[in-house]
Amino acid sequence: MTPRLSTSRIDYAFRTIDPVFLRTPQFISESLSELFSSRVVLKVETLNPIRSFKGRGADFLLANADKNTPIICASAGNFGQAMAYACRKRNVQLAVYASVHANPLKIERMKALGADVILHGNDFDAAKLEAKNVAKASGTRFVEDSLDIETLEGAGTIGLELLDFPEPIDVLLVALGNGAMINGIGRIFKERSPHTRIIAVQAAGAPAMIESWRTNTLVTHNTVNTIADGIAVRIPVPEALTDMQGVVDDAILVSETSIVNAMNLVHLHAGLVSEPSGAVGIAALMENINLFKGITVATIICGGNVAEQQLKEWCGING
Repeated sequence: MTPRLSTSRIDYAFRTIDPVFLRTPQFISESLSELFSSRVVLKVETLNPIRSFKGRGADFLLANADKNTPIICASAGNFGQAMAYACRKRNVQLAVYASVHANPLKIERMKALGADVILHGNDFDAAKLEAKNVAKASGTRFVEDSLDIETLEGAGTIGLELLDFPEPIDVLLVALGNGAMINGIGRIFKERSPHTRIIAVQAAGAPAMIESWRTNTLVTHNTVNTIADGIAVRIPVPEALTDMQGVVDDAILVSETSIVNAMNLVHLHAGLVSEPSGAVGIAALMENINLFKGITVATIICGGNVAEQQLKEWCGING
């Protein structure tokens, strides 16, 4: 089967995306490397106006969109911020559906960036189903992260940058939510650095994507139970599961305790604030030290939107 994601389109995305989201820092963390007895490469996607990697795909999508057509999307917060930033830049009307339990900082930032934010349902997937229904009834365009191909093409530009790292990367540990990031990065690596193993990392409290990928069936859950809201998916995007075939080599589920500990390690050793989903790669390292000993392992700190109370609760940091 021909992949729906073309690496030539990722190259084109890199030439098109707003430079504010590109060429993000990537470096060996010497202290984390010593801690884990491996070469740990951090790719930092939090130093931009929305503090996450989602700006890449959203900006690329809006660059090719009809500016006169309003858009509806759903988000746990980061994709909504990215879409709001890109829509504001082009004067495109945007409504974002989010859960009533969504991160308050992310809700505030989506509103500040000009989005009309509607809170609905107990989790992201409930909000997404409502957004789809409203879009269909109103004839408004619905943009779905990981389904709309531009979201993968934009995320794939992270892979282009990692390919420029001055030493070969043996393993990439990539947070898995709906799949745009791992499918975009994984596609470019499989073509241009096939020796690199692509490993998906998901919270054990929200395992639907990994369970679906492992069994080659669509596995859904009624609830999720994780602080990693950015990857708390209970209803996979079927096309994203197809995209993962031949791209993802392995998958790891990590505990909530490890996620919190990883957030603290990222802060202690790299001076970075990571949201839970941004730290799951480090959590996977913590839980599988022997598996990665002596090799070069890269992971993406893919988001840093943490509310003040969350910083206090999880990391003991006063905002």
